[in-house]
Amino acid sequence: MQEKKFEKTINGKNLIIETGSFAQQANGTVTIQCGDTVIMATATMSKNKTTGMNYFPLMVEYEEKFYASGKINGSRFIKREGRPSDEAILTSRLIDRTIRPLFNQTMRNEVQVITSVLSYDEENDPANLAVIAASLALSISDIPWNGPVAAVKIKENPKNPEIPVDFLVAGTEDKINMIEADANECPEDDVQEIFEKAQKEIREIVSFEKEIINEIGKTKQTVDLVEPDKDFTQEIVALLKKNKTEESLYAPDKEAQKNKKSELAEILDKYLAEKFSEDGDLLKTKKTEVDFILDEYLNEVFHTKVLNDNQRPDGRGLDEVRNISCKVGFLPRTHGSGLFNRGETQALTVTTLGSPGDEQLIDNMRGESKKRYMHHYNFPPYCVGEVRFMRGPGRREIGHGALAEKALLPMLPSKEDFPYTIRVVSEVLSSNGSSSMAATCGSTLSLMDAGVPIKKPVAGLAMGIVTKEDSVYKILSDIQGPEDHWGDMDFKIAGTKDGINAIQLDVKIDGINLSITKEVLKQSRENRLGILEKMASVIPHANKELSSFAPFVRTISINPEKIGLVIGPGGKIINKIIDELEVGIDIEDDGQIFITAKNQESGQKAEDKIKNLTREVEAGEVFEGKVVRIMDFGAFIELIPGKDGLLHISQIAKERVTDIDKYLKVGDVIKVKVKEIDKQDRVGLERVEK
Repeated sequence: MQEKKFEKTINGKNLIIETGSFAQQANGTVTIQCGDTVIMATATMSKNKTTGMNYFPLMVEYEEKFYASGKINGSRFIKREGRPSDEAILTSRLIDRTIRPLFNQTMRNEVQVITSVLSYDEENDPANLAVIAASLALSISDIPWNGPVAAVKIKENPKNPEIPVDFLVAGTEDKINMIEADANECPEDDVQEIFEKAQKEIREIVSFEKEIINEIGKTKQTVDLVEPDKDFTQEIVALLKKNKTEESLYAPDKEAQKNKKSELAEILDKYLAEKFSEDGDLLKTKKTEVDFILDEYLNEVFHTKVLNDNQRPDGRGLDEVRNISCKVGFLPRTHGSGLFNRGETQALTVTTLGSPGDEQLIDNMRGESKKRYMHHYNFPPYCVGEVRFMRGPGRREIGHGALAEKALLPMLPSKEDFPYTIRVVSEVLSSNGSSSMAATCGSTLSLMDAGVPIKKPVAGLAMGIVTKEDSVYKILSDIQGPEDHWGDMDFKIAGTKDGINAIQLDVKIDGINLSITKEVLKQSRENRLGILEKMASVIPHANKELSSFAPFVRTISINPEKIGLVIGPGGKIINKIIDELEVGIDIEDDGQIFITAKNQESGQKAEDKIKNLTREVEAGEVFEGKVVRIMDFGAFIELIPGKDGLLHISQIAKERVTDIDKYLKVGDVIKVKVKEIDKQDRVGLERVEK
């Protein structure tokens, strides 16, 4: 491809798009530059479709390179980039969630989109640029795709600039199809205005993309789609209707749905075996086709019943939340525990409090940082009644954990007010939809049980939509598994009674318009207030006392110039305190000192020692001081470590003293009072007992 360069200033930012220079064996490649941040995106598709697969095989990767910001990996032993950081994984997810709905889901050719950060200027965020780059790489390629899309970052609330926000909104010219946002109790009206601002900016970027596509875009390939022949489809549909397949969706609970699915699977397997047993390869193909026909059939059943009859699988009203129950404080040795049940979804969340030294150290392309609050989300196979290997957290688990973390983070007390490192772990014990929002609610319960003085409780739920066209749709509150699978939207919203803290939106359609987002925000707020009320009936406020098993952590602020007095030569003083009292001591450059101890007594002793090391001596104070030096004119008395005062010879006794050695010896401890402190910070003493 011939080298081409396109430039346009959008919202005060100059975007530079280049093609034809890099990675020319990919189906489509572009670089995008904003400031000194440069992203390369490649889109590649396999030549043949993959057989035996019942989903569209799309792979999306986002690569952070340390060299992009002129850094070398901080690890002492490993300098090559390894496993992607959580931030890189989350960015991969948001690119995937933006571009996936615009593919024909019946494609079976493997498609891979890789975005790589080649240069990072620490000012222009790579995430939204990576979405635009991915969109252009697909759009100018010969890969079938119904783009383009764009993404924008909104970091200022247009209505209330004092409320911090960080929104990444993606979509087409007139619809939003992906949102990843964190805010600080942002009111619903403000959020809607942010969406409107984002849509306007997206429209301008998509228009720029279309100019590029029209000039250099390739003709799209024609690929084989999963399309069972009509006669076979009619046979299977007739069989499905005969065996009341809708009962596998419209049944009273998940267990009943599973039983019906198992029964149906046996019927279909028997039918296929009788018809195609002589040809193993054909039998395998037909089984894949049956999975596709079944999914399409249930999708049609679900949409028809919701749109025509307002009928949900479990019989709830469209705006009705499932039954909720909560429990706290039931694990005896943990620092805090909460159990949140919503329908058949159950999340156990446990809080652990640690010292400031337990903070997570993060080293990535953006630099080194510390993380004080962590939320980890686990989704074991038993929670959906399955048996499979446990390989550690995947992208979904990391994404759901990050969402709950964002929802609670604005409500945490400051480090100065509550100097603990906080780790929250959510174990999904049973799942039938909206488990990430159950984890969010469980986090509130667990933190309050642990005695963490959060500012306000946080709750969340997932909203869904069922559509036929833009003007025909139904919004669903608190979607469960089947509604997530066959519905058209998963719109997770978490916040307090006063506003929204976190949002995550995925769609299976090309997007939703702004009138729908407004309805969703309003309906979700009403639902959220009801959930918060249920949670408050179990634990109305944070416990006043921490668990007896939680560590003792105390904060002291000292003059940064006196940090050396606490540390001592070669760490001698601080190590002595740590060893003698069995405490942990963390010192920040700004003079903040954090003491961690197993019990109150040792922690208090450590605090007293540090205060004595760094305190300022004031006139009138009385000390039990040690004689450290004797001179002809008086004795020097150590008042606190590093601070001596002079007891003049005239102050040693009531009578006149000519030989100090007759009255005092080095090492003696005597009671003295600070008489004066001169302009040179020299301390004059008088003896209290002569």
